[in-house]
Amino acid sequence: MTDNNSQGASRYFRPEIGSVTLCLLTTAYLLVVTNQTFWSKAFGYFSADHFGFTIFVIGIAAASMGVVTFFSAKYITKPFLIFFVLVASAASWFTDSFGVIVDKEMIRNAAVSTGAEAGHLITSRFLMHMLLTGIIPSLLIVWVRIRHRPILGKLAHNTAVILACTAVFAAIGMGDYRTFAGVGRAHKDILDTLNPFVPITSAVRFAISSGQDANVVAQPLGSDAHRVNTAGTTKPRVMIVVAGETARAQDFALGGYDRDTNPELAKQNVVYFPNTSSCGTATAVSIPCMFSIYPRTAYTHRKGLETENVLDVLGHAKVDVSWLDNDTGSYHVTDRIPYEFLPDSADARFCKDGECLDAILMDRIDAWLDKVKGDSVLVLHQLGSHGPAYYARYPEEFRRFKPDCRANDFGSCSPEEIQNAYDNTVLYTDHIVSSVIDKMKQRADKMAASVVYISDHGESLGENGLYLHGTPYVVAPVQQTHVPFLVWVANDLQASAGFDMACLASNANKTTSHDNFFHSVLGLMDVSTKVYDPALDVFSACRKGDTHVASATSGTTVH
Repeated sequence: MTDNNSQGASRYFRPEIGSVTLCLLTTAYLLVVTNQTFWSKAFGYFSADHFGFTIFVIGIAAASMGVVTFFSAKYITKPFLIFFVLVASAASWFTDSFGVIVDKEMIRNAAVSTGAEAGHLITSRFLMHMLLTGIIPSLLIVWVRIRHRPILGKLAHNTAVILACTAVFAAIGMGDYRTFAGVGRAHKDILDTLNPFVPITSAVRFAISSGQDANVVAQPLGSDAHRVNTAGTTKPRVMIVVAGETARAQDFALGGYDRDTNPELAKQNVVYFPNTSSCGTATAVSIPCMFSIYPRTAYTHRKGLETENVLDVLGHAKVDVSWLDNDTGSYHVTDRIPYEFLPDSADARFCKDGECLDAILMDRIDAWLDKVKGDSVLVLHQLGSHGPAYYARYPEEFRRFKPDCRANDFGSCSPEEIQNAYDNTVLYTDHIVSSVIDKMKQRADKMAASVVYISDHGESLGENGLYLHGTPYVVAPVQQTHVPFLVWVANDLQASAGFDMACLASNANKTTSHDNFFHSVLGLMDVSTKVYDPALDVFSACRKGDTHVASATSGTTVH
């Protein structure tokens, strides 16, 4: 008797609901609770046409209901509904809090992030958000009992619902096509934040492309490369490239920022290029694109994998190339050269919780420089200004701008505190790059030296409601695409190779980009090859006499 009563009570506390009804309620929940950014942007885009916005809402709701209902089948309904809710909950946190668009490249960036990097994003507020908008609704889905129709009846009923939703969506789309087409052309990102459908689609696209890319073999590039104009000096030519992370040009005093974030570099006779744009807005795109021969408009992830890069070309010219990484990896750029991932060292002097201060790069430079025997290039990949834990990127003595945000969660800090913490990271980068130059100066009797610093992408600090980076390039704000770029060339290298730094400085205000990096590195190292394009070498117009590297090249460009 007790068992029967218990079973009856259990049935009483588990309401029974039809599967399509549950899909309808879940769809409504997803659209209302986890799509605040989507609806806010859409309302703004339709601000001059409220009727257009109203039928847009109906169309999106119908399409969403049709998609969700497609998974209304016995044994799979609850797992898929829970999956939709959890994905939408997580994506909405990053979309609503940071303005992040979870597209294919953002999925790629997340897939290659380190545990330490991901850990900075798992805050108490994120966990509370997941509990309230993801886990509790999922438990409610688990709790209810689903009433399924017989299989043929269910198939007919679900098909009718899906066809009805499709008909509503199509009728609305065709009925006011001119309005939707106009808004779509003007605002290509209108659907980019629709949860959970865009994140799921992006993940599927990433998985498919990753499988296709797994066995790609890079094809040779610049196999004819060789050093030219070597008679001017008996010393090896040595370049250090500092690949910056998340530094935006807007906060560099060298470019006119009103805070003194570059006190050390200002004394180093560097040439700063104030109008430089990046190839992407995330490291996973910008780093391989920057080192590739392809311009931003032609670059794709697949092309980056199947074509050798500038480091390989240097290798063909018998230049020794190495990479020290203190960031999140090289994204296949270093597949064919010596590479060391410094956080793996867990050096207690610099590292904590899987991340290291950029001082660890300085600690390793001397050993590398002491081993230099011939022409060489070293790439230092900074952790730089990587967010959201800006405070963890600089030591105590570089807390010049205060109060600085000392939390991973921007919601715990004021805009001023976030800005101060970020500017402290730029101040520390200034020190790192200046220290690299000092180390090269100390070896002036042994090498003809140069230093190049260029950041991979910028960062949003709350402008227009956006934080961090990774916004699709077509709609990315200038804060994420305008990056610092500077060069320092030792006096003896200027003289022996004919670099006119006064000319370079006078031309520095011209528009430059990551497109220039490949060819400028070859020009600075005097490497001749058919794939070198002097038009994209920032040094080319400022070479004296007949030492111009272009004289030995054909200027062929890959598109």
